[in-house]
Amino acid sequence: MSVELTGLRLPLAPFTLEADASLGGRVTAIFGSSGAGKTSLLELIAGLRRPAAGRIVVDGVTLTDAAAHVFVPPHRRAIGYVPQEGALFPHLSVRRNLLYGCQTDENRPAGLTLEHVSEVLEIAPLLERNIATLSGGEKQRAALGRALLASPRLLLLDEPLAGLDVPLRERLVPYLARVRDEFAVPMLYVTHSPDEIMALCDDVLVLHRGRIEQRGRPQDLFSATATPRYELRQKR
Repeated sequence: MSVELTGLRLPLAPFTLEADASLGGRVTAIFGSSGAGKTSLLELIAGLRRPAAGRIVVDGVTLTDAAAHVFVPPHRRAIGYVPQEGALFPHLSVRRNLLYGCQTDENRPAGLTLEHVSEVLEIAPLLERNIATLSGGEKQRAALGRALLASPRLLLLDEPLAGLDVPLRERLVPYLARVRDEFAVPMLYVTHSPDEIMALCDDVLVLHRGRIEQRGRPQDLFSATATPRYELRQKR
């Protein structure tokens, strides 16, 4: 998978998001403090926002080109997007949520079946449950399963563990690692948690006020500390 961001510009008060990057890792983290522009960058890639300028190309397919007036709508981008709240349909069961937008058998990659995804995420016992009866962690796993079953070429995760307490976040990280290892679906992972990055990611973009300030491997950008466990190294 390759994601090319060229000359992207999106005005965001009080700054303008600007991005030029070539991404090709299994899991690339978009790291930064709240309000740095991380979610807006994902929304540009997903097609939920239109940039003022620039191009987005995924696997050689141009999805957005402001100068050429090219804009592929979100439902035709083959990109799975999991927002912070999961955005599950409350009137549908877990099973029907998972199957919403699911590709037909002949178009689905091997392994991306309801049975296998449910097994990896350990949500098979929840399939007939109502969404309102699920815990926060169960809802996040169901949202991730639904995104996977749409057979995306790219998965966008917007702080999927935000709002959960520390013990629950630590229990969910292994599920995300299993998704990374079991399914050949590259991910862009928005977070402000260095611990999650160290556990899951192989590349990091550090975003500050809409600009990419640092780029590199997690082990090169973060140092171990007592509390928090990891912190961003200061630029020299």
